[in-house]
Amino acid sequence: MRDTPDPKTLPLLLLDWYDLHARKMPWRVGPDDRRQGITPDPYRIWMSEIMLQQTTVATVRDYFQRFVTRWPTVAALAAAEDAEVMGEWAGLGYYARARNLLKCARMVVDVHDGVFPSDHDMLLKLPGIGPYTAAAISAIAFDQRHTVLDGNVERVMARLYDIHTPLPAAKSELMAKAEALTPALRPGDYAQAVMDLGATICSPKSPACEICPWRAFCAARCTGTQIELPRKTPKKPKPLRHGTVYLAQREDGAWLLETRPDKGLLGGMLGWPGSDWTESAEPRPLGTPPVAAEWQKLTGEVRHTFTHFHLILTVMVATVPKNSAGSFVPRNKFRPSDLPTVMRKAYDLSQI
Repeated sequence: MRDTPDPKTLPLLLLDWYDLHARKMPWRVGPDDRRQGITPDPYRIWMSEIMLQQTTVATVRDYFQRFVTRWPTVAALAAAEDAEVMGEWAGLGYYARARNLLKCARMVVDVHDGVFPSDHDMLLKLPGIGPYTAAAISAIAFDQRHTVLDGNVERVMARLYDIHTPLPAAKSELMAKAEALTPALRPGDYAQAVMDLGATICSPKSPACEICPWRAFCAARCTGTQIELPRKTPKKPKPLRHGTVYLAQREDGAWLLETRPDKGLLGGMLGWPGSDWTESAEPRPLGTPPVAAEWQKLTGEVRHTFTHFHLILTVMVATVPKNSAGSFVPRNKFRPSDLPTVMRKAYDLSQI
């Protein structure tokens, strides 16, 4: 037997739990802070939400700290050089987020006088802000009653109500359940509380049901199906693509680099010249070298996985004369950390 879920009781139980167990986040204003009259900074909430898209909290923490230290306000970020922001973002992945980060910051400054709009519909008009992010900013930054449905919340709802419809088809049903529980009182804290519940208690593989504040109401716990949920439609196998990158270093130590086009994968990021990435039977040198030189194929290869495909890169290296044409970055200004992960893997291979 289980208790009947009550839309009034469940949020109160969860908020009581959150007041004692809220995770500490560099962008979060916790329950104790709120009691002292401290309110969230919409800039920091927006920044964290953009970074957290398809990225773990553990990965985001250091990036977030670096960004807000270097650019503490939206005006400071809006005034930053594109290359500097893209360099700081390198390694975080999903680089369209970084391009939209700059576009959004500049629109907030130009259109909204440097103040993030509190209106949900206005937030949706900003670059890079979709329904999920707008709901998160509205709830967490402005304490408005909006429902945030991320992977953690989907899992909690699927288990609480024993919903076996597989994702993504179940999203509308899970959203309806989540919306029904979202309270008018402390909606920002509640949004963070239910995400924390999924991240720390209602975890994917080993849920700690015995210490869950909602254990008495959980239908999946009652039927013993919690480990199975949420169900997901099997993904199609990712295709394998191959390509070649060319690492040219001048005799004075400068590296030949290019800024990738704004649109497309790794858009706006620094990278090595190279071929297109195509599906082929096996790795082999592809494309045309950027400069004439005695190119050598490195032993080994770069392997990297993107959202929609796996990639294998052949790495070619050469030393070229000082007078070689091209966009060379001097040795003292080249930072491997400015490269996206797949390009940094190629550099690391060249240094072995």
